[in-house]
Formats: sequence, C-alpha cells, structure tokens
Amino acid sequence: MSQFPARAVVDLAAIRGNVSSLAAHAPSAQVMAVVKADAYGHGLVPSARAAVAGGASWLGAAQVSEAVELRRAGIVEPRILTWLYAPGAPLREAIEADVDVTVSAAWALDEVEAAARAAGRTARVQLKVDTGLSRNGATPADLVALLPAALALQAEGVIDVVGLWSHLALADEPTHPTVRLQAQVFGEVLATVEAAGARLEVRHLANSAATLTTPAAHYDLVRPGIAVYGLSPVPQLGGPEEFGLVPAMTVEAELANVKHVHAGSGVSYAHQYVTARDTVLGLVPLGYADGVPRHASGTQDHPGGPVRVGGRTVGVAGRVCMDQVVLDLGPDAAEQAGDTVELFGTGADGGPTAEDWARAAGTISYEIVTRLGARVPRVYVDSEEGA
Repeated sequence: MSQFPARAVVDLAAIRGNVSSLAAHAPSAQVMAVVKADAYGHGLVPSARAAVAGGASWLGAAQVSEAVELRRAGIVEPRILTWLYAPGAPLREAIEADVDVTVSAAWALDEVEAAARAAGRTARVQLKVDTGLSRNGATPADLVALLPAALALQAEGVIDVVGLWSHLALADEPTHPTVRLQAQVFGEVLATVEAAGARLEVRHLANSAATLTTPAAHYDLVRPGIAVYGLSPVPQLGGPEEFGLVPAMTVEAELANVKHVHAGSGVSYAHQYVTARDTVLGLVPLGYADGVPRHASGTQDHPGGPVRVGGRTVGVAGRVCMDQVVLDLGPDAAEQAGDTVELFGTGADGGPTAEDWARAAGTISYEIVTRLGARVPRVYVDSEEGA
C-alpha cells in the first residue's frame, strides 16, 4: 500500500454515469469514450472499463501504445481508435490487436500498408481530414489525392476504410461560424469519399462540447473526452450539473505539519505572502511536481488555489513549491497533522473543483486533471457499490 500522503480518488460510478448521460445527449449516435493521456489523468484501464460499462461502444486512444495497452488488459469488446503517431510507430502491433488506425497523410497510408502486409491481416483504417483546425489530419485536397491508393488497397484486402473523421477548433463556442464552416467542409469531403466507393461504418466530428451543444455534428459517433470524467467542456455555458455530469476525481492529502506563527511571517519562497496576524499554517505535501500549478500561488490580495479544510475553503498562501504548498488556516484553526484536506472534488459539498483550480491558474480544467503527477496514487472506488 502506498505511503504517499495524498491520493486521487476516482469514482468509477461517476464515469459510468457520465457516459450514460452523454449517450442521452446524442441518442442517434454511438459513444466513443476518449481515454487518451491516461484517461485524462484518471487511469487508463480502470476508466476505460468503467466507460464501457456505462455504454461506450468505442474507446479513443491518441497514442498507439495506449490502444495496445487496452487490448493487453483484456478489453476486447469495444472498437478502439488510435490516431497520433510518427513514422516508425508499432502499427503492426496495433493491427494485430484489432485497433482501428487513423491515416492523416500519404506516408501514414504507406506505413499502414506495410504493417498490414507484415501482420497478414486487413487493417481497419479511418481517414482524418483537417477541416480547419490546422493540426493533425490531411487537408481536403491531400485526402482526395490519397483516396485512390487507399481504395486500391481496400480492393486488394490489405486495408478496409471504415471511417472518416475530423476535429472542431471552437466547439466550446457553438455559435462560432467556424463550427458551421468545418461541418460544411466535412460534409463535402464525406460526399467525395463515399462517392469514390468507401464503405464507411462511422463518420464523426463531435468532441465533448459538440456532443453537449451541437446535435447537427453528432453523425454516427460522438467522441467525448473531458465530459466522460465529469468536467464541463463549456463552463461559460454551464457546470457539470447542467449536463448531468459528475466529476469523477477527488484529490486529497494529509496535512504534514501544522504550526503557529506570528504576524509578519513570510510564507514560502520570496515571501510573496506575509501573515497579517498571528495565525496557524498548514503544510500540504503536494506541489508542482505533483501537478499543482505554480500559477495558482497566492498573495494577500490574490488567494491561490482553493483547498477545503474542515468545512471551509482557504487559498494557497505563498508560492507553490515542488513538493508542498502552505495554507493559512487562521488563528483559531483546530487542524492537526494528519487531518485530510481536499484540493478539488465534485463540489457537491461546496468544496473546490478542478474548474476552480483552472480559474486560479488561468488555464482549463483539462490541464488540472491531466497534469496530476504519476507519484500521486490513484485509488478507485465505486460509489454505487459503497466500495
């Protein structure tokens, strides 16, 4: 059992319930639960299993290694899609593991062909088109140019082109004109691909935000990521509760030290926080090496990242250090070393959330949960089972 004085408690029931809620938002589409980046910091395999139990019929893993790890863990039922790799990636292993592989360029098609021939197995290929994000994916012109080669390989039985997909640049602003324009480009490319003879099983465009706010983008499959873990992709439009979501992760720690200090005591590096009165300080053994953002450091005028202590919320006092942060608990604090504090959780009890930390650090909740360090143990519970 880990002796690390902090933990991330992940509620698998919340993940199941979130997937079910997302499916209700897109009743005409299948759900791909995106589990990239160690399931957004929640733990790849346990989170994937919970998502499948909640109704996900697909899993999305950015890296080939993530997709293969899911298969090695015995997750054989849902289809898995992977999409982010460079030349020389272990595509043969992915194909042998029955993983759908994305092709975003002519060189990638060549490597998938070689891997499929080496595996002696038809590769399931999904084409990705760049409809305006200018990130991964072939431009419409490049995709149309590689399409004859892809369909020739399909006719030979080397690959099977089963999907076409893209990604939105501003899905979190559903009325932004780029959402409509990208959907238009996607529709045009889709018509070309199907007219050329591709036998597509799935067409997909919607991430978490579009799943919740843009039904026209649902097509055959939606790809929620952050929403699977109960965080809102559109906090300006509504928190998790507005969409039937529950944050799955609670980060908590034991106080490592509690002590009285006098007024005028400088706290943490550079003394950017100085106590205004005699008070009690509490030491939390988590820092930026564990993913606590240094930008959430606090001063007297601008409290740092919020922490729940004894039913009240206080901000980080002074700079976030590599392994620890300090809290000003107030002159009447009764906390002792070993007492539990909560950095973020569901917010149901009025405590802080990942979104609150994101605001304190000037970032997004995605970064707060995915940056959580590997040395922080993940502890899995199931609130529906009381386990």
